[in-house]
Amino acid sequence: MAHSEHIVSGFDRDLEGIQAQIMRMGGLVEEAIAKATEALETRDLELARAVRAGDRAIDALDESVNDEAARIIAQRQPIASDLRTVLTVFRVSTNLERIGDYAKNIAKRTETIIDQPPVNGTGASLRRMARQVELMLKDVLDAYIQRDVALAADVRARDIDVDQMYSALFREYLTFMMEDPRNITTCMHLHFMAKNIERMGDHVTSIAEQVIYLVTGDMPEDDRPKQDRTAHDAGEPK
Repeated sequence: MAHSEHIVSGFDRDLEGIQAQIMRMGGLVEEAIAKATEALETRDLELARAVRAGDRAIDALDESVNDEAARIIAQRQPIASDLRTVLTVFRVSTNLERIGDYAKNIAKRTETIIDQPPVNGTGASLRRMARQVELMLKDVLDAYIQRDVALAADVRARDIDVDQMYSALFREYLTFMMEDPRNITTCMHLHFMAKNIERMGDHVTSIAEQVIYLVTGDMPEDDRPKQDRTAHDAGEPK
């Protein structure tokens, strides 16, 4: 009995350690989103470069989480809900890493267009859209730690708001390009930034679905609501 309790406590300590890394990773990703869009709006080249450099820490945490999760599976051989917990860690980490890549992409494009004349109000609009994703990410990480299915479901439903914001921005960029051809290059970059943010929302939603799976053992059966059906056709990080 004592041996069994020792194994359980060891497994719990392993999970606590790996979930602490997930939360650290989540905090860095939230920060990257905020700083990338701030760099765009304020035309801050050094901040954009800092976001790109900071992505290395996110990648390192992703690698660490995956290595630790693999070690736990090999050494602890978890079953049932314990195995589900470890597998969820893999998926949450992967989604966070991808969101970080999108933030890095926004920073890279900001560096490209920073010397171009600004297009009226577009930086602030993108930042508002990114803020929506930031709030979703914060809530989904809370849902993950608290095993809160209702909060995860709420985050999942809010992705449609991000899709609607993307669609509105896309129409706005088209208008700017038609009104003045000199805006075309900048607006094309802004469009890809908006697509990056929209894809961030999709990855946050994937985390929400993993939380639901973690707690219930089942993925949501209903299709995720999508306002923009072109969401997966572009904007993938390089």
